Amino acid sequence: MTRIPDEDRTLFEQSLFLPMALTIFERDLTIIERAPFKLKQPYIRCIEQSMNHIQRDLSIIKQEMKKKKMKAQEVQRDETFTSFLFIYKGYEEHHNYFNPRIKHYVQEVMEKYLLHTRT
Repeated sequence: MTRIPDEDRTLFEQSLFLPMALTIFERDLTIIERAPFKLKQPYIRCIEQSMNHIQRDLSIIKQEMKKKKMKAQEVQRDETFTSFLFIYKGYEEHHNYFNPRIKHYVQEVMEKYLLHTRT
């Protein structure tokens, strides 16, 4: 059973998955810059704007986590699961995430930022 309230667990997950989305945007931006698009600037601007919003939100999340004495780190990864260690007010909890679920969550995050529907 977890001691972490839902609101703080959301902070943990965002602190893990927003950087993943940022990495994917960076890779995609590189591909778009090299691709033979006729007008690539709108795509580049859209991705760069999304990346800026993620960086801003991630900064706020990290500040909030520092205030609440929260840390998260990846412990182990295999083909099926990724394990994370959440340190919350002196307590340690291990959480396993199914990799396809991580992929789905990161995809949702990317869509929210691309479509400007962050909540």
